[in-house]
Amino acid sequence: MTEAKDVSILLEKIKLKPKELEHYKTALTHSSFAYEQELESNERLEFLGDAVLEVLMSEYLYQNSKELDEGTMTKRRAQLVCEEALFAYAMKINLVDFLKLGKGEQIKGASQATVADAFEALIGAIYIDLGFRAAKKYFYQLVIPNVNLAADIRDFKTILQEYVQGDKRSLLYRIIDEQGPSHDKSFTAAVYLDGEILLGQGIGKTKKEAEQKAAEEALKKGKFNVDQTNL
Repeated sequence: MTEAKDVSILLEKIKLKPKELEHYKTALTHSSFAYEQELESNERLEFLGDAVLEVLMSEYLYQNSKELDEGTMTKRRAQLVCEEALFAYAMKINLVDFLKLGKGEQIKGASQATVADAFEALIGAIYIDLGFRAAKKYFYQLVIPNVNLAADIRDFKTILQEYVQGDKRSLLYRIIDEQGPSHDKSFTAAVYLDGEILLGQGIGKTKKEAEQKAAEEALKKGKFNVDQTNL
């Protein structure tokens, strides 16, 4: 992977005039690069951007999907802000070209999770730098025109939840193992029925990815009468 392009090029491309450019530099700084250069990574901005995106998508669905009930809106929101969807939105602006990665990550290339996390961090940077109104503006500019890209994405956690809710059961996800240094971790998640019965496990580069993989494994075990051809 080639060296990251200057973030100013990206901001010019999306017609954003920052107050503090450093927020956007941080948003595109992966933990591997931050570790090597002793800088702040984008993880805190990712946390913030995740919350902002959930609020904005909730508002969008509430206002534009009046025929949908709460449960359907919840499922739709999960589909439109899941990792795969965020990756699709990010690729529309070639966000991957601006990511600062450590040497090892450069060789491997940015993963889908890394790109998706950076998109969340970018939204977080816009919010912290320019406020909620600006974050909403760029949500409608960068996300809403591309929601069709997420139409066929399967959110396995939501699908699994729907199956167990019908029997009035509950799901619990736990991170049961972490491997690797802080800048290059992998996580193992397990999903339990009613907090006790192990349904599935999954490994991912993020906790979200690991939980999705655990839910997918649970569904593919066939205990929920799922059509395997659709997974």
